[in-house]
Amino acid sequence: MPAPTKEHTNADETGVLDTLIVGGGFSGLYLLDRLREQGFDVKVWDAAGGLGGIWWWNCYPGARTDSTGQVYQFQYKDLWKTYDFKELYPDSDGLRDYFEYVDSQLDLSHDITFNTFVESCKWDEIAKEWTVRSSQGLEQRARMVIVATGFGAKPLYPNIEGLDSFEGECHHTARWPQGGLDLAGKRVVVMGTGSSGVQVIQEAAAVAENLTVFQRTPNLALPMRQQQLSAKDNDRIRENMEERFCIRDTSFAGFDFYFIPQNAADTPDDERTSTYEQMWEEGGMPLWLGNYQDILNDEEANHTFYSFWRSKIHERVKDPKTAEMLAPATPPHPFGVKRPSLEQNYFDVYNQDNVELKDSNETPITRVLPHGVETPEDVIECDVLILATGFDNNSGGINAIDIEADGQLLRDKWATGVDTYMGLSTNGFPNLMFLYGPQSPSGFCNGPTSAERQGDMVADFLGWIKEKGISRFESTVEVEREWRAHVDDLFVNSLFPKAKSWFWGANVPGKPAQMLNYSGGVPTYLEKWDEVKRDGYVGFEFDREHTEKSCEGVA
Repeated sequence: MPAPTKEHTNADETGVLDTLIVGGGFSGLYLLDRLREQGFDVKVWDAAGGLGGIWWWNCYPGARTDSTGQVYQFQYKDLWKTYDFKELYPDSDGLRDYFEYVDSQLDLSHDITFNTFVESCKWDEIAKEWTVRSSQGLEQRARMVIVATGFGAKPLYPNIEGLDSFEGECHHTARWPQGGLDLAGKRVVVMGTGSSGVQVIQEAAAVAENLTVFQRTPNLALPMRQQQLSAKDNDRIRENMEERFCIRDTSFAGFDFYFIPQNAADTPDDERTSTYEQMWEEGGMPLWLGNYQDILNDEEANHTFYSFWRSKIHERVKDPKTAEMLAPATPPHPFGVKRPSLEQNYFDVYNQDNVELKDSNETPITRVLPHGVETPEDVIECDVLILATGFDNNSGGINAIDIEADGQLLRDKWATGVDTYMGLSTNGFPNLMFLYGPQSPSGFCNGPTSAERQGDMVADFLGWIKEKGISRFESTVEVEREWRAHVDDLFVNSLFPKAKSWFWGANVPGKPAQMLNYSGGVPTYLEKWDEVKRDGYVGFEFDREHTEKSCEGVA
């Protein structure tokens, strides 16, 4: 596929870009290409040192996708037709290779400035433009800013006494050394058993002298069923990819499968167990979002799968006490109200003599020492301390930037809770939009699906803005309140409040408790936006160029 022929090297003669995109992951890259084709002067600033956004940062041992590569890629411009994945679930190197392939086809890096952390964005109401500054001293004016930092851009570090005193290697999984770190023969401590924890534990257990894992909440991880793929395998998979992409666009969470249109609670025990067994053998995310349709909203139905899952884990873990810590009789929370991880041999590693599991609720790390960690029971000496302690998800990456308009910082507006219009914009901050942000389906959605479908929404909207000669747009307070109420209503009438998860900010001390992910499903979300679009983008107020007139729903 030929690279774009149009040059995109400069802003217009005033030095002002049409659009500056902050973040170069799937969402930022997709919108970059869409807007270039619509004739926008557009650039991307990215804090990463190379393509891929979070997949540049994710280089810790074992980092890989929880979606199969075939659906975790762009459908856009038929890029999928000529790229071969080496694994069913690509690792970080595989994703970097994929992004390099995309770049070779679309010439994206031509318009990306890497190693550029955006420090501030300030709105000028008179000029109707943003001034964006980086921590390195770069400055760029732009009529519109799109914040595409993703939902996992800001690592969450634990507040533990002495953490800075540790003299060994100490790294958050999201800020792993780009050159790698050899864990062979090392004494390793891992804090956290979320998705990155599960992945790094599997790798460390294979090579470390000893590995101590501190678990706060059991991870209800599902089997990955990893496979190596040949060129013939890729050809075979591509045979029905058009159908799978169609399903991806119409399924609840943007994957290539639907829920089973049947209630677990109404299904005979033997039939239900047979279904669980078949799905277990196939593995992957269908066990979460392709299961019985009542799994995530009926606690009785939910427990039928938890009981099945628990029995599978107890079959694999030899020590009864450890098995109970990993899969307790009383569920730590309903299955699926935290995003499940996929594992290959995670539960099996606890059968190894060099691996020990500790319940950090009963035996917490009370202090970090120069050569280890201290608990109420003893001191565990270690060479490497790995912080798999998660992220300030959804709004954290946005709030890390000083986004200011009319003397107000966005993080101050959101101090008591996030307010957006469909996760895309927020009142008081004109000409600013979010991709893969809070109150959108981000946490429940396959990343590339969200990048393309939400990217289309924003690209079409900005194209309409340009066509109408509109210089300023801003969503109203009323529609934001309605959207927040809708998101909250879906949340409180579900099982999600029963777990302290990043879905609703409960993993961050002091963060307002509210649902930060739209749980109504991708099709419903897109239908709601179609209504907004059909009504002339109702819910936004607009100023035309060269006028002060404001109106809602300009046709």
